[in-house]
Amino acid sequence: MAVNPELAGKVYPPTEPYLVGREKIREFAHAVQATNPVHFDVAAANEAGYDDLVAPPTFTIVVQQRGLDQLLADESAGIELTRVVHGDQRFAFERPIVAGDELTVQFKVAGVRALGGNAMVTTEADIFDTAGEKVAASFATLVVGGDS
Repeated sequence: MAVNPELAGKVYPPTEPYLVGREKIREFAHAVQATNPVHFDVAAANEAGYDDLVAPPTFTIVVQQRGLDQLLADESAGIELTRVVHGDQRFAFERPIVAGDELTVQFKVAGVRALGGNAMVTTEADIFDTAGEKVAASFATLVVGGDS
């Protein structure tokens, strides 16, 4: 099945809230070899002016994944996970993500275009806190291989 070109512009419903936990931040920071004490020590985060542990910037992908899961579960999209390669990823931040944040994702397919027998699917994921304030945005490009 080919990627549905009418997917471009589709906006998925906001995800259920994701509660950012201290241990998740510590585990993620360890996994990506982030060494700043604000990722591990609450006192260090407080001294730096934060209410709690600060997630490394790429932690945003953990939250964004909930929006991506909506796309991958959408049978009308025509995207088979076994044919997907991550082509690009960028983030934009309004503020750091900290432990205790409850975040939702508004996920959108920004575009779909054919390229050399493949489909390039660009996505945008806006991440909001419980007050409705935008915390970050995640932009990704998925390369979906064509039928062989």
